[in-house]
Amino acid sequence: MSEKFTSSNFNEIVLQSDKPVLVDFWAEWCGPCRMIGPIVDELANEYDGKAVIGKLNVDENPDISTNYAVRSIPTLLVFKNGQIVDKIVGAVSKQTIASKIEAQL
Repeated sequence: MSEKFTSSNFNEIVLQSDKPVLVDFWAEWCGPCRMIGPIVDELANEYDGKAVIGKLNVDENPDISTNYAVRSIPTLLVFKNGQIVDKIVGAVSKQTIASKIEAQL
């Protein structure tokens, strides 16, 4: 299952991770977000132990989405060593997301 990122755990789980991290910025009311949600969950299971994959609700954690200038959702940011190394905006295929994770392993 994917991680649930929040303002209180973001620094520890995302920025201090020794593994690549995929953060799915989403909201309940976002149709495309609901489309890729199950894909993010599948990838979290497939990359368990190799990468950290999870979701951040922009309505519940506006400070994080503002900090990373997320203006459109879904936005997926890939972090490595606390830095953004890749970005996807919009609903894309599982293969596209997986390739972004693979590139950081």
